[in-house]
Amino acid sequence: MQEVTETEIKNGELILHARRDAIIKVLKFLRDDANCQFKFLMDVCGVDYPEREERFDVVYNLLSTSHNLRARIKITTDEDTPVPSVTSLFSAAGWFEREAWDLYGIYFDGHPDLRRIMTDYGFEGHPLRKDFPLTGYVELRYDDEQKRVVYEPVKLTQDFRNFDFLSPWEGIQGVLPGDEKAEGNA
Repeated sequence: MQEVTETEIKNGELILHARRDAIIKVLKFLRDDANCQFKFLMDVCGVDYPEREERFDVVYNLLSTSHNLRARIKITTDEDTPVPSVTSLFSAAGWFEREAWDLYGIYFDGHPDLRRIMTDYGFEGHPLRKDFPLTGYVELRYDDEQKRVVYEPVKLTQDFRNFDFLSPWEGIQGVLPGDEKAEGNA
């Protein structure tokens, strides 16, 4: 079975679509092969496509300074299927994978310290998922009596939940001051 399922070039950069279980093998080849020399892992990020069965893309951006080239390697996963950690190949992947875990909930199997990095340890959910509510689940405030930060469920009044999506100019039904003069001139 092929480790790379698709290749393309966009904006002069190579993009490889790889199988999830072959990501370590593909990255190791790109790093160690004399014709590639992609020695630097510049970034690991996630992309959320909630309409797909495997809703997440995990994107590895590599740089070859010896060839002055960049490569982007993409794999897909879902909410429950872990992605092999590449921290054994690139130590920089440690924080990037923690960030993808924290913000998207992408689980990296074999990561030595997979815990939240951007949000608080008590934070619920993954805020960059497209189905994450815009208001979040909890809000925090400093309680002066308890002398500490207190988490509480988000309370929104119903007025803030209903939107009419009309501009103020389309929603006005009455006659504005001065409109009667325009009617007379037409």
